Amino acid sequence: MIILGLTGSIAMGKSTVAAMMRDRDIAVHDSDAYVRRLLEGNMPEIIKAFPESYDGESIDREKLGDITFNDAKQRQKLEAILHPLVRKSREEFIAECKEAGKKIICFDVPLLFETGIDKEVDYTITVDAPAEIQRERALSRPNMSAQKFEVILKTQIPNTEKCARSDYTINTGIDIAHTMKDLNVIIADIKGKHDL
Repeated sequence: MIILGLTGSIAMGKSTVAAMMRDRDIAVHDSDAYVRRLLEGNMPEIIKAFPESYDGESIDREKLGDITFNDAKQRQKLEAILHPLVRKSREEFIAECKEAGKKIICFDVPLLFETGIDKEVDYTITVDAPAEIQRERALSRPNMSAQKFEVILKTQIPNTEKCARSDYTINTGIDIAHTMKDLNVIIADIKGKHDL
């Protein structure tokens, strides 16, 4: 079974490419989506570590984000709680995919290189778009400000470096058809290397 690692900075088009992979019967483990589910489950560890993010009924993700994005120590504290759970989830995902006979699967991880998960995959793919398109996409998101966007960028390796370190790059800055073509070429190349 071939494991792909899909990454890219905020608003680069990673979710779009992940959806295209699913359309090609490539199972995708979405780290961000898993973390959202954990937070929606009102994890006692998070509530204990960040009581100010809990309103008595649920964890306020925006408040938790404000606390952790602007403070490296707080971010590390949150990651120490979440990362082992995400890792366990990936391991379970691999086992399920093996049992289902999947030939290619994908880890969708925004911080693939930052967390060393690139060493756990066979091939890395970075999605990339011009900075002005990235900024426009990011600022169109709810609860996103220019300041928050800049803080997020500072927590991530620059996308140019991610592209340089990746086995493959997908351009998401032209149109959907071009993105799809890039992905098709990559998947065909990987299948060719492994006679899939």
